[in-house]
Amino acid sequence: MKSLFLSIFALLAMALPDGNEPLSWDKTVHNFGDVSVADGPLSCSFTLTNNTSEPVSIFEVVSSCGCTDVKWTRGSIQPGSTGVISATYKNEDGPMPFDKTLTAYISGVKKPVILRLRGVVHDKKKSNEELYGAEKIGNLGMKSRAVNAGTVRQGLSTSETATVANLGKKAMKVTFTDVSDHLTVSVDPNPIPAGGTATLSCTVDAAPGVYGRHEYSATPVIDGKKASAPIVVTAWTQENFAGWTEKQRKDAALPYFDQSTFNFGKVKAGKKLDVTFSCNNRGKSTFHVYQADAEDAALQAVDCPDIPAGKRGTCRFTLDTTNLQQGETVIMISLTTNSPLRPLINLFVAGIIE
Repeated sequence: MKSLFLSIFALLAMALPDGNEPLSWDKTVHNFGDVSVADGPLSCSFTLTNNTSEPVSIFEVVSSCGCTDVKWTRGSIQPGSTGVISATYKNEDGPMPFDKTLTAYISGVKKPVILRLRGVVHDKKKSNEELYGAEKIGNLGMKSRAVNAGTVRQGLSTSETATVANLGKKAMKVTFTDVSDHLTVSVDPNPIPAGGTATLSCTVDAAPGVYGRHEYSATPVIDGKKASAPIVVTAWTQENFAGWTEKQRKDAALPYFDQSTFNFGKVKAGKKLDVTFSCNNRGKSTFHVYQADAEDAALQAVDCPDIPAGKRGTCRFTLDTTNLQQGETVIMISLTTNSPLRPLINLFVAGIIE
């Protein structure tokens, strides 16, 4: 369970590349969903639009493995025009989940853009009931009501898709109510054909002043009947440093924590502990923590005060071990900060519960 939490938080903690805002993408992740070995090669494309006043070029696109072939628009992409990166996953690795990356190097962009191809390959075709019957909302089938929309920077948006299925024998109309602010949810096609599948699209717009991990929700209405429970979408909001000048970056906060792990040793279950992390701000501006998120509610933030330039400070937490399982435990804390070099800092609390 801990490794699952850590992998989810690690994905959420990945920083978005600076300087990419002038280039917009129709998507950065293509999810093939559930396919079979017999489906053979799987192809998709990513379209970028040049929103700048100067031509740009795709210099190179590197696949994470030889299992994916890639082609892209050659030559200059003029202002207002589009370019395409096409990829084909060979689907030769047998039945297993896959998550392949394409690293695109583009003129005028400081860091490469990461595009992803995802899916799950099965040894044979499975019924929609087998694939999407884990969560049922009437005849609407889903693998999970939880959708991870990833990381978003202030002023921007992030999207994720999931496949849903109509497990009934007639077409199904799906709408949504009680939709959280800054969340957009849709289903396509809609109505969903009897026995067919559709794409659930979830988009989160970064809310001004909101940072860190947040949950958004929307309740499905199926053929006019409101569901009893919502779909929950999680997104992680970071500061947007894209418009900062080089001077602002040089003069920014630069936090260095004395240790990344607080080890409390062995304790009896039920004990409450004080947890502290000391930090030295070596930058030229005040260091500020927008939000501290722990992966377990047993760990709560007490105080993470601002640290002036050239000064030291302490982030304090409390850990209640009452409901923690016996044995080794590791809980991660993620600090969303105002440091362009360290916009998200992961700290760990570890020990053994007896």
